Amino acid sequence: MVARLVIAAPSSGAGKTTVATGLMAAFAGRGLAVSPHKVGPDYIDPGYHALATGRPGRNLDAYMCGTGLIAPLFLHGARGCDLAVVEGVMGLYDGAADQGELASTAQVAKLLKAPVVLVVDASSQSRSVAALVHGFASWDPEVRIGGVILNKVATDRHEHLLREALGESGVPVLGVLRRAPAVATPSRHLGLVPVAERQAAAVAAVAAQAEQVLAGCDMEALLALARSAPPLSAEPWVPEVGERPHAGGSGVPTRSALADGGPAPVVAVAGGAAFTFSYAEHTELLRAAGAEVVTFDPLRDERLPEGTSGLVIGGGFPEMYGAELSANEPLRKAVAELAAAGAPVAAECAGLLYLARSLDGTPMCGVLDADARMSERLTLGYRDAVAVSDSVLAPAGARLRGHEFHRTVIEPGAGPLAAWGLRQPERRVEGFVQGGVHASYVHTHWAGSPEVAARFVGHCA
Repeated sequence: MVARLVIAAPSSGAGKTTVATGLMAAFAGRGLAVSPHKVGPDYIDPGYHALATGRPGRNLDAYMCGTGLIAPLFLHGARGCDLAVVEGVMGLYDGAADQGELASTAQVAKLLKAPVVLVVDASSQSRSVAALVHGFASWDPEVRIGGVILNKVATDRHEHLLREALGESGVPVLGVLRRAPAVATPSRHLGLVPVAERQAAAVAAVAAQAEQVLAGCDMEALLALARSAPPLSAEPWVPEVGERPHAGGSGVPTRSALADGGPAPVVAVAGGAAFTFSYAEHTELLRAAGAEVVTFDPLRDERLPEGTSGLVIGGGFPEMYGAELSANEPLRKAVAELAAAGAPVAAECAGLLYLARSLDGTPMCGVLDADARMSERLTLGYRDAVAVSDSVLAPAGARLRGHEFHRTVIEPGAGPLAAWGLRQPERRVEGFVQGGVHASYVHTHWAGSPEVAARFVGHCA
């Protein structure tokens, strides 16, 4: 039994992240072990959640991982906790395009049997708030909206009007928050600025969010609502990779097989301020597959970890650190030499840019015969992907689900051996398979396809 709340809103920009993070920090400050979760593929908000709770922020993505894994992944993250707070994505009922409720906050709330707290931006309304809340509460009878937190309330008079309007709605007001500049988090082209880039300021912002929540919310009522959630019948997810075949038919070594055959292969995982996009389950699956996982920072470390036999470079903001990444010539050379030797290299989005010949004219690793640059166009959305070429991640023909999220382009968009064939929003091939390198814009969640980790570590061994 895990007490739990889902923090949702009618639309983006209402203050979900501020409220959810503030609640996490406030409850953690009261001595509760709080498990933080985020609906959807977002990497940035979980960084603030982790800062608020001291635990890894974990994503619950029904599109990439499947609906059947939502409760198990939730229970895995919430193991040993007193309370879980789940921040929603976009508006409560918004999900994957043309897929009905799939991957929406509402669907995740139903899968978790969790009560929803609706955060409403009340800055430009008074009595109309009752109609809005009534509509959201009655749209899907399986979604239980247990209360409302009114955000950006201007004055005591404004609060009185809002409370009076909601008095007959049947949905209790569980909090009223005034406008507070101290809780704001700066944004740029892909959303909030990650914690790793503004550590001290982020700590102060999270503390201010906790203070605002404590001052404006009924914490006891919120905790009672969380504890009213019924038990879940699912079992916690376990990072197990199993054994899947190579394209040629031979088995990929699993942890037990690797243990019998020698020392664990060292998999270096890029981190630091330039590469902040990663899912906690990836590292857990790499270790379950028998790897020794070592994190390094391409902004500071001039060499790869000792004994590196495989490299994972996830997403992030290399465009913000192009000069510094380029200036670290020893590491760029080491990465290029590792790739040239045929070692497994998995690069997603930012990792793809780092492996390119250049980024906005600044030299990168030069592993790929391609150049990247910033673009005015935002590429965003879920992707159905089919492996075009055999690679260290998947045999040709394997199907995975992922997402794209970037304001850069790379030319050419695909190598002689492409990584993925995509069906939406238009049919195209993209990415690069080159020796042991798999580089692509598509982010994947390996919990939905644990054989990816098994295959990658098998190639490292």
